[in-house]
Amino acid sequence: MSARAFAALTLAPGAGAGAPLLLDEPLSFWGGLDPALGAIIDRRHPQCGANVAGCVLMMPAGRGSSGGSAILAEALRLGKGPAGIVMLERDAIVVVGAMVAAELYGHACPVALATERDWPALAAAARLAVEAGPNGAVISAAS
Repeated sequence: MSARAFAALTLAPGAGAGAPLLLDEPLSFWGGLDPALGAIIDRRHPQCGANVAGCVLMMPAGRGSSGGSAILAEALRLGKGPAGIVMLERDAIVVVGAMVAAELYGHACPVALATERDWPALAAAARLAVEAGPNGAVISAAS
């Protein structure tokens, strides 16, 4: 299995690995994710029915409601959240949800900001590992 490493920006620290789940559109965790199951439940979302548990969630951006932070944190607390999140745009709601889960529940979910240039290679990987620390993040993509 060969792997490539991509530099990224840390938005929330931590380490996690899993198969990538590429979302075609931004996801609102509030009303869009069932935290008890990890399932995307927004009927209008192209990946409705997909499960985020244990994967590295690749989403271009977050979408709406500030309550989404609580839903993400709850999914992580229940062990049904993603192992990591890779984004193309900063999103404070996603970052706060990951930080709350780490602080209150001890469940770190790294959030990293990737580049558009690297996005296709990351999406094509069989497995992603995200290591996000204070000096930056590295996303390892294994094929």
